[in-house]
Amino acid sequence: MPVRKAASAQKTVVPRETGSTRVYTELRHNILSMVLPPSAPLDEVGLGKRFQLSRSPIREALVRLASEGLVVTLQNRSTIVAPLDFRSVPEYLDALDLLQRATHRSAAICRSQRDIEEIEATLAIFEKKAKLSFDTDDWLPMIEGNYDFHIRIAQAGRNQYFAGFYKRILEEGRRMLYFHSEFLFKSLGSTVGRLNQHHREMLEAIRVQDPDEAERLAHEHARQFRGDFLEYMERSITSKMKIAT
Repeated sequence: MPVRKAASAQKTVVPRETGSTRVYTELRHNILSMVLPPSAPLDEVGLGKRFQLSRSPIREALVRLASEGLVVTLQNRSTIVAPLDFRSVPEYLDALDLLQRATHRSAAICRSQRDIEEIEATLAIFEKKAKLSFDTDDWLPMIEGNYDFHIRIAQAGRNQYFAGFYKRILEEGRRMLYFHSEFLFKSLGSTVGRLNQHHREMLEAIRVQDPDEAERLAHEHARQFRGDFLEYMERSITSKMKIAT
């Protein structure tokens, strides 16, 4: 009697995407890419009709988005896309600079060989995503890759408080990064190579455990973002001004 091989009898089971995950993924993409602008209403009934789902998975998706700071629930229990308060941008940029310097300096001091290997892996993924974004004008892959790269560096610093606050700062700034990326590449003519080189220099400073250089590069990275973003803001404001004739 022939013996059936257990391996051949087994089938690979691919988990199905839940309704809640589908809603979360699409809304998150639309929020980060500004298809859904700040303060846009998110009606549970309307979303249920759009996705052909009951309100329970819609609520689950909104709760998940709220945990990332992408949506907020108002006092009347309605939900909107989280507003962007550009008046707080200078404070945000100060916090980004300080936390980026602290986390990257700590990483240079505390990193392990495994940390280096994993940071290298996230950098390789970032470079692929950055090229994809540059080729397609879809900046979200690059933004996500940049987030993963810097978060992995922060984790190598072995300080959960620095890493936690830095993670929050990066998450709150993802929509600003979308504006920044589009402006950086289209208006200022920056290149993927320039960004990749800066990241490689950061990695090398952490690899050789040079905390002063790691902090300097982290500060330069944040300073460059500050300058580019504030220039974007200035151009956006002045372009809308009308001169009486």
